[in-house]
Amino acid sequence: MSTKDLVPSPVGPVDVEQAEAALVERYPRLVRIAYLVLPPSLGRNRRVLTAHALVQRSLPRRRVPGPAVPEPRLAEDAVDPGYAFVRGEVLRQALVAGLPLRRLALPRRAQLPPLLPHVWGLRLFPRVGGADELALDQRLSRLSGPGRAAYVLRGLERQGDAEVLRVLAAAGVEDPESALSEADAVDGADGSDGSDGSDSPDGRGAADGSVGLRGGPATPAASAGGSGGPRPADGSGESPTGRPGSDPGARADDGYGRTDRVGEQGGPRRGAGDGGRRSAGPGPGGPGAGAADGRAGSGPARRDGRADRVGEQGRPGRGGQRDGAGGAGEPTGRGGADGDGTAGPGGSDARRGPGRGVGGCGGAPGPLPGGGAPGSFDPGRRRSGAALLESDEFDPCALQARPTDLIRRRQHARAALVALVALLVCGALLGLPGDGWGRNGAAAPSYARNPAAEAALDPGALKRVAPAVWTGSTRQDFSVWPARGGLVGDGALLRRALAVWARPGASVHSSSTPGTPVGPPMGPPQLLFAGVVDGARVVLLHDGLRAVRYAEPVEGAAGAALDFARTDGADTVGSAALVLSRAAGNVRYLTAPWVAETAVRDLLAPGKAPRPLARDAAGMTDPMPSPALARSCTRWNALQVRDGSGQRLLADLGEPAPARLLWGPPAAPVDATGQEAREAWARTACQLTAVRAHGVRSVNAWRFARQALPEGAGRGTWLCTRAETWRGTGSRTLAQFLVPSPGVPAALAARSEGSPACGVRDPRVLAGVLWQAPGGGWYVLAAGSPDFASLETSGGVKGRSDGPVLAVRAAAGARADLNGVLRDGRRVGALR
Repeated sequence: MSTKDLVPSPVGPVDVEQAEAALVERYPRLVRIAYLVLPPSLGRNRRVLTAHALVQRSLPRRRVPGPAVPEPRLAEDAVDPGYAFVRGEVLRQALVAGLPLRRLALPRRAQLPPLLPHVWGLRLFPRVGGADELALDQRLSRLSGPGRAAYVLRGLERQGDAEVLRVLAAAGVEDPESALSEADAVDGADGSDGSDGSDSPDGRGAADGSVGLRGGPATPAASAGGSGGPRPADGSGESPTGRPGSDPGARADDGYGRTDRVGEQGGPRRGAGDGGRRSAGPGPGGPGAGAADGRAGSGPARRDGRADRVGEQGRPGRGGQRDGAGGAGEPTGRGGADGDGTAGPGGSDARRGPGRGVGGCGGAPGPLPGGGAPGSFDPGRRRSGAALLESDEFDPCALQARPTDLIRRRQHARAALVALVALLVCGALLGLPGDGWGRNGAAAPSYARNPAAEAALDPGALKRVAPAVWTGSTRQDFSVWPARGGLVGDGALLRRALAVWARPGASVHSSSTPGTPVGPPMGPPQLLFAGVVDGARVVLLHDGLRAVRYAEPVEGAAGAALDFARTDGADTVGSAALVLSRAAGNVRYLTAPWVAETAVRDLLAPGKAPRPLARDAAGMTDPMPSPALARSCTRWNALQVRDGSGQRLLADLGEPAPARLLWGPPAAPVDATGQEAREAWARTACQLTAVRAHGVRSVNAWRFARQALPEGAGRGTWLCTRAETWRGTGSRTLAQFLVPSPGVPAALAARSEGSPACGVRDPRVLAGVLWQAPGGGWYVLAAGSPDFASLETSGGVKGRSDGPVLAVRAAAGARADLNGVLRDGRRVGALR
């Protein structure tokens, strides 16, 4: 298939009036096309109404542009431009209506139930057909929307493959070839590929003249010129265009007396009743089937009694002969119309012919071949898919009406009436004056009329501490921090910060540490800082329970941030610093007024001296690299501060308040500034990522055991690291094992969350690892705090030892259960 075949042929511009004329004239055909392409899952009632709605809103709003001089058209382009445009719009909307609704996507107009036409209290559906129609409807329901469209274009519109591909591409189908393949599968399933389920003796066509859906109408079996057009000199039955009977000078008959194309432009018609002659040859009505003028004709006689052109309504049907000598007529029993007033068995009045029924959009089809009524099933002959598409089963204009669920409709009407009455009563009660109970009961009105809330949102009511208050205070915490920064007098900035704190909008990026309430302040909070930091206006506030950081960009009004951190019970070290800004991987701190010196210490380099960190007059430090968002653990910078009582180490764990690093037994830890503490933290600092953004107040590491390793490998060290939170719950405990090599990081032996182990209330801890000696042997190593009297392993590895350490030979990948006995006789399991 060439690229040109997938491009709609240019037919010139289309006026609104031209499209309207085509829609009105061929409205029944367009509605039938929409009904067949719509998915059967919609239900017959909604499918009927949707088909009418799609056709009725297919008119263009204005003139459709096109080339002023149309290019030369192919034989299959001989369609009315207005009809071609409206049909394309109907197909496009029907395909869209069959798409599934997506949760996050807005539905398109064709996917919604139609507003007009609409029927209240009735359900409408076409007449019920026979078994053939039911089988075809089931096969069509298994196709996709494009597949049904391809099948309808072939069978109902009599289009060839190239034109079907162009129409589908113009309707927005992404893969027209696949749709054509689906239609091929249905053709093979219903036997409508030109044989109609019963091949002629010579295998050249359908014995009853039925229409095949592939490549145009099928020719009657063993007929000469039976396609309604002149055959070439070689007798091959094909026109120069390669399509059967598609000679530009003559259009092929479809076996029912209709032209090969629906909606062709005006021109001479070749069919019964036009006064012309057909070449000699047996028609599908049997030998002797007469032409319109009484002379023997060769073309197939009209088999359904309908007008020769689709769109003509109410014309009398044709029998075998109209006014000439009597002929043999069709073997179906429809007698010749020779004026004798007789009719064959099952036939209609010879003078009137089997005319159309009255009603519907354009008249229902007349009797089908064989004398049966539309939709009936003739066991002697199986009708083709093309003939079935013309049946009343798929006619959304000839409809039947039934009522909806009357009981449910009555229940819905009563429920709607009760809801309306209740709404009116509630509205009247709410509008009555007085001091009755409102929606919030005895609660005070909203913020603007609540004195406490109004004071909390007033920037003039903010608490501001003088710079020298902390020197004479009996306590040193956030309550004695002075208000600092260059924007402490900016009332508009402070008002915005308080308003966002109380009512953060959808565009505010808000974060909080676990367990921190994020509601408005209970009263006027304390102002700690207001100034410009790294291109943003930053405000730090404290209400006794939380430290709140508000930031907005200097340029623009979008991208405000609000961060909450719980800081209740902060002591001198816990309130030594707060994070002011994080930008480009760096962090800035605002230090307490009692901090005399700040420096940066890399925990992974214990022997390296700390680097001094400068501050400005307001106590804001220079930026320093932060490990909070680092992807690798190549360095771990900590803030070292010195106050009046000593040096402290503070680690940034991604929260507004840094965590304090400690070393020593849980009952008496000290700041991790000594040589032994720094060496231990150098091998365990990377494990701090396990407690990042967890609301951590302090992290303490201590050595609870030393162990002589098997095969003379030296002495191993067991450490316990416990992170305490500001909220008091949710602590995390890590047990780690250190081999004798000082450059090897600690190995994580066990971890637990919420356990009291390794803490002040329960300083005991027991853990084990599977370790490989330098010689290649594998061992289970275990150690407990000094309170353990014995250790024992079971399961995959069995062993026991007296004392707090154990080493048992094991195999690679072995698993064992570990427990120990305390000196008071209690049995304790390993850390989990």
